[in-house]
Amino acid sequence: MILASSSPRRRDLLSSIGLTFQVVPAELREIPSPHETANDFALRVAEKKALAVGNQYPHAWVMGADTVVVLEGEILGKPHDREDAKGMLRKLAGREHVVITGYVLVKVAEGKKMGGVGETRVKIDALGEREIEWYVNTGEPFDKAGSYGIQGKGAFMVEWIEGSYTNVVGLPLCQVIRLFKAAGIIDRG
Repeated sequence: MILASSSPRRRDLLSSIGLTFQVVPAELREIPSPHETANDFALRVAEKKALAVGNQYPHAWVMGADTVVVLEGEILGKPHDREDAKGMLRKLAGREHVVITGYVLVKVAEGKKMGGVGETRVKIDALGEREIEWYVNTGEPFDKAGSYGIQGKGAFMVEWIEGSYTNVVGLPLCQVIRLFKAAGIIDRG
């Protein structure tokens, strides 16, 4: 199997379940289409990543994934710079949002494609400017949708979650394992 992602968090999650895989990143910068839902956007980008690598390795199973943070309909991707990261954190502070991960598994040579979407609700605590500044200074927000990492230093700001923790990290493992079982990648009865 091939993971079409450069995310160290996705690599760690898949390694944690004992899966053997290769990493071949598919870096795509996508913009949501007008009137496209966050679920549709995440699924579309995940599929494009899987197919970009799947066309190079048509006989392998290839997984693409994309995670976005959605606040009242606005999709928050990865921050462009420090000010963008601070702005996202200010928006999220004291509010609930949804983390959505689209994931798609393809085997191009056999015309196989399956996937899904994980959704987790998250509540961020109220944050002061000094907390936001401190967190941005750690450098952690810059490769994460919504500018925070629940599995790292950013855990201090997460008041609660409803749904899959691993989805917030970058891949809803329970759902992905079901997909791997359906594809015959793993056999855990």
